[in-house]
Amino acid sequence: MGFFSAIFGTTDNTKLSEAIQEGAFLVDVRSAGEFASGSVKGAVNIPLDSVASQLGKFKGKKNIVVFCRSGNRSSQAKSILEQNGVQNVINGGTYQNVSQCV
Repeated sequence: MGFFSAIFGTTDNTKLSEAIQEGAFLVDVRSAGEFASGSVKGAVNIPLDSVASQLGKFKGKKNIVVFCRSGNRSSQAKSILEQNGVQNVINGGTYQNVSQCV
């Protein structure tokens, strides 16, 4: 175990990888401009400030993975979705993290 892993712990992407393998709905919650500069293959862009107004796009999805640049906006998106009854939401953290699991 490396020094930083010992201090900060390790990121276990098992659940994230399994959800993606099962065809999870991948949602990049960054701005349209950030999304245009590159994202995860197969992801859709629903910026954080539009999540609450686009809840219908999330209904009926088996697994949902939200992600952004740092993990902050995706954490907020996960909370918004769960407060509105959307289940099976995974905060994938950064788009780089999610892209490694695709």
